[in-house]
Amino acid sequence: MPLSMDEKTVAELEKLLRYIAANLKQRGREILTQYPITPPQFVALQWLLEEGDLTIGELSNKMYLACSTTTDLVDRMERNGLVARVKDKHDRRVVRIHLLEKGERIIEEVIQKRQHDLAQVLQHFSGDEIVFLEKCLRKLHQEIKKE
Repeated sequence: MPLSMDEKTVAELEKLLRYIAANLKQRGREILTQYPITPPQFVALQWLLEEGDLTIGELSNKMYLACSTTTDLVDRMERNGLVARVKDKHDRRVVRIHLLEKGERIIEEVIQKRQHDLAQVLQHFSGDEIVFLEKCLRKLHQEIKKE
């Protein structure tokens, strides 16, 4: 541990990160109220956008949900035209969840609004502060992924 870092500093950093994450999540949920999807559906659609087609099991693992819960979630998204179940090209026994254009459009719009919201907050930062913040957050993310 660096000499200048003590338990109080670590506790304050953890608290600040928790508060920031909760605030971003709340702002994101407020944006979602303008769309016909729930927060868990948003998370599922994000995973599909980032990872491509996934099985129910893969999506369940990424979302930390039971397969039965994920199946219900996918059923609702399929009824709303956000995703489709498709047979795997290499193994017809495997069914994958495929993100449809409507689902992709909603995710892209929501993310764009979230980014705009963040840009409004970052207007109060200097260019150097933004560069430093990004560098620190990137390093923190890399270190956390190692754990």
